Amino acid sequence: MSRLPATIGRAVPLLLLPLALSACGQDKPQPAPSESASAAAPIGPESKPGLSLSAGRLVLPAVKGNPAAAYFTLANTSDKPVTIAAVDVAGGGMAMLHETTTKDGRSSMGELANPAAPAGGQLVFAPGGKHVMVMDVPADWKAGGSVEMTLVFADGDKLSAQLAIEARGGN
Repeated sequence: MSRLPATIGRAVPLLLLPLALSACGQDKPQPAPSESASAAAPIGPESKPGLSLSAGRLVLPAVKGNPAAAYFTLANTSDKPVTIAAVDVAGGGMAMLHETTTKDGRSSMGELANPAAPAGGQLVFAPGGKHVMVMDVPADWKAGGSVEMTLVFADGDKLSAQLAIEARGGN
């Protein structure tokens, strides 16, 4: 039996390696590019007919560990009022509907129960008034980013929208 020189004998397995690797997985049909792209495409946010959310922003807390505040305008072009029953901000802790009020020169904040957008009108969440408090703000939320908020209505329908993340005092 003839023997190959030592250097050639060691090189042959290395030369055959790419051929062996290229054959791996060839017995399974590969999805067409359009199939794999659609399978990985994210599902769009939820929406409720007649409602739209604009000017959505989440203001980060000035002090780490404090809650963030979310503000937005909910427009209702439908012929019926809609009531917000709950809110969720993806990735954050508990989200609560709150309102700041002033009485006898004193400002106080409390939970806001069942805020409603009137038929053909709007409901505004703005600094000094209605807002969403978001507890347990993740460390990776940074000004310039965005996060999804979902409003849940009394009838069970939902509306999701992106909130621009801002630093305390604006972006």
